[in-house]
Amino acid sequence: MSEPEGQSASGVVTRGQPPAAGGDQAEVNQADMSQADMNMEPGEGDTMVINMGPQHPSTHGVLRLVIELDGETVLGTKPVMGYLHTGMEKTGEALTYLQGATNVTRMDYLSPLANELVFSLATEALLGVELPERATWIRMLMAELNRLSSHLIWMGTNGMDLGATSMMIYGFREREMVLSFFEKVTGLRMNHNYIRPGGVAADLPDGWEDDVVTICDAVLPRLDEYDDMFTGQPIFRERTEAVGAVTGEQALALSATGPILRAAGVPWDLRRTMPYLFYDQVDFDVVVGTYGDTFDRYAVRLNEMRETIRIIRQVVERMPTGDYRVQDKKVTPPPRARIDQSMEALIHHFKIFTEGFKVPEGEVYVAVESPRGELGCYLVSDGSSKPYRLHIRAPSFVNLQSLDAMMRGGLIADAVAVISSVDPVMGEVDR
Repeated sequence: MSEPEGQSASGVVTRGQPPAAGGDQAEVNQADMSQADMNMEPGEGDTMVINMGPQHPSTHGVLRLVIELDGETVLGTKPVMGYLHTGMEKTGEALTYLQGATNVTRMDYLSPLANELVFSLATEALLGVELPERATWIRMLMAELNRLSSHLIWMGTNGMDLGATSMMIYGFREREMVLSFFEKVTGLRMNHNYIRPGGVAADLPDGWEDDVVTICDAVLPRLDEYDDMFTGQPIFRERTEAVGAVTGEQALALSATGPILRAAGVPWDLRRTMPYLFYDQVDFDVVVGTYGDTFDRYAVRLNEMRETIRIIRQVVERMPTGDYRVQDKKVTPPPRARIDQSMEALIHHFKIFTEGFKVPEGEVYVAVESPRGELGCYLVSDGSSKPYRLHIRAPSFVNLQSLDAMMRGGLIADAVAVISSVDPVMGEVDR
C-alpha cells in the first residue's frame, strides 16, 4: 500500500523540512477587518483591500473574503458569510423530530448522513431509547462511506483548484460508486433522510456486502494512484509545502477540528477520543501531520480514506442480524404491510407522521466526527413533538476562522490553495 511520503506506522504524516515561507509576516490590526476599519495609513507602504468572492469558483460556495494586501503579501483576511440565508436551525424548531432529519441533511450537502446521524443521536439521548445493534452498525457503514465520498470530492476539487484537472474527473468517478450505493439503499444520491431517530429508514438491500466490497476494492488502489500523482510531484509540493501553515496551538485556540487540527499534529478524532456508535470496537489509526500546512492537510485526508476503507471492511465482517430500528410504538411507525391489515396500525402511522412523537423535557449536546471536523447538535426539548431549540456546531463555520492565520504573511497567489485545504461547505456555514 502506497502512502504519502514518510507516513509512520502510528499514522503520523512526516516529511523533510519544508522550505521557509517567503517574506516576513507583517503585523496588522486584529480588530474588525471591514474595508473601512482595516489598519491602513496614508503615505509610504499603502495597503490595498480587495474582495475575493462571494462568486469565485475557488471559494467553494458563496464565501466572501475581504483581504488586505501589501503588494502581493496578505496582511489579513476576514471571511464574510451569510449569503445563503437558509435558516435551517429556525426551521428545525417548526418540524417534528421525525421530520427533522429532512432538514438537517441539507446543511452539509457533501456529508448529509453525518448531519442526520448527529440529530438522531441527540434526539435518542433525550428519548433514552437503545438501538438494536444492527441499526448502529448500519449507521457506521453509511457514515464511513459518506466520509469516503466527501474526501473524494475534496480530492477532485482541490486538484482542480491547483490546476490538476484530471483529478477532478477521477475524484467524481470514484465518488459515483458510493453515491450509486446510497441510491440503492436510500432511494436518493444526496439528502437521504435515511438515518432517523430510532434507527434507519430501511434495512440494507440484498447483495449489499458485494457492493461495498467492490467499492473498497476499486477505490483503494486508486488512492495509490492519487498518491503517485501528487505526493512527489514538484509543482504540487511547491504549491502546498509551507503554505497556509498553522501550529497545533493556533488550531486549538481557533477551535479548529478535523483534518485541520490533525494536520497540525493534534491527534483529536471523536471516533477515538470520545467514541460513539461502535467505533471503540473497530481498529483504525488516527492520522496526524507535522507542519500543519496545506500539504499536511492533503496527506491527512488521503490517508484517512485508507483508514475509512479499513473501518468499512470491518463493519461488513461484523454486521449482525436483527432489526434496523427500535420497535417502540411511540417512536417507530408500523411496518408498511401492517397498514393494509390493521386499522390500529393505520391510525398509528397517520398520527406519528402528522403529530410526531413527544420527547421528554431536557437539553443535550451530542457530537460526531464529520469529514470536516466536530459536528455537534445542541437540542432543547420542552416536552412537545418539536424541538424548542436546535443549534448545530458546524465545523465549516468554525474552521473558517483559521483562514486569517493561514493566509497572513503568504502570497495572494496561494489563497486558492489555502481555501481549498480548509474544505468549507457553505450550506452548513449559513445554516
